[in-house]
Amino acid sequence: MGKRILIVDDATFIRTMVKDILVPKGYEIAGEATNGNEALVQYEKLKPDLVTMDITMKEKDGLEAARDILMKFPEARIIMVTALGQEKMLVDSIKLGVKDFVVKPFEAERIISAVEKALA
Repeated sequence: MGKRILIVDDATFIRTMVKDILVPKGYEIAGEATNGNEALVQYEKLKPDLVTMDITMKEKDGLEAARDILMKFPEARIIMVTALGQEKMLVDSIKLGVKDFVVKPFEAERIISAVEKALA
């Protein structure tokens, strides 16, 4: 069984893209969430090996969700997925303990290398 990944993004097409990149590489999609509140609930329930987390979402953004997850589960491995122009939030997420980040629009190879690095 491959490593289990939770995909968090408010855009269905981004979640589908990430899934389509990772599944053929042997990763299992443990679950999906559309906002930070769902991300925390899903993380607690599923205990995935890795989370890909969008930064900008309604209700609770990715930075808040990453902070909440890492406070409860310091061993959590999270990769932030961000649009250009969100450098400040990215720096804050790295300070929190996020393992890596990927900038949208992303190439498949960049997602795979970030995942492999975070899981190493």
